[in-house]
Order: sequence, then C-alpha cells, then structure tokens
Amino acid sequence: MKYGHETVVEGNFEEVIDRTKAALAQRGFGVLTEIDVAATLKKKIGADMEPYVILGACNPTFAHQALQREPDLGLLLPCNVVVMQKGGKTYVKAIDAGAMLGVTGNTELVGVAGEVDSLLKETLSALNG
Repeated sequence: MKYGHETVVEGNFEEVIDRTKAALAQRGFGVLTEIDVAATLKKKIGADMEPYVILGACNPTFAHQALQREPDLGLLLPCNVVVMQKGGKTYVKAIDAGAMLGVTGNTELVGVAGEVDSLLKETLSALNG
C-alpha cells in the first residue's frame, strides 16, 4: 500500500530541512516536532544509518476541522514529513493524508484529507521549483 509522496531534492541535508520547513510554513503548516532518527538510534543503540529526520507538521485550521469531525484523530496527528538520505540522494517524503485519515472510516474527513494532501504535494513540488 502506498501511503506517502516523495521527491528528490538537491542540496545540503540541513539546507533541505530548512527549505522543507519554509515550504510547509508557506502553506500554513507549523513544525511541532523534529526527530533526528539517525542521531537518536546512534545514541540509544549504537546503530549507524544515513541522515533521517522526521518533521511533525500541523496545519491548525485543518487539524481543528478534522478533530471536530473525529475527536480521536489526535492519534494520527501530526502529518509526518521525512527528510532522509539514501544512496547519495536526499529525499523529502510526506504522508498521504487520504490514506492516513482513511483508516478512521469516517467519510466526513475526505474533504479535509484532500485539502491537506494537496498542500503537502505542493510543498514537495516547491522544493524543486
């Protein structure tokens, strides 16, 4: 099952993170969390991996609308955006909001999911524009 969207982005890894945050902000998303998975795994279990950061992004307007329709939706929030390196390339990946919200079975979320998904896709496109 495909549950995300991705793009390859040129640039220094830290720069790509900053550009991703800026592109999210331009579309009304704030970054609530930033998890450096590679650093955490290195510290906790000594595992080495290529750079991998999870950004927990939230658009407050759409989050509010969705929570009004499905109060338990907080279990699926925020929308995760991943910046990772693999094989010398830097990828930015975003959750497919329709797939994520679809697990609820609540058809009232379809419109909100579509709008959020559209904004996340715009974010990815802007990184190469």
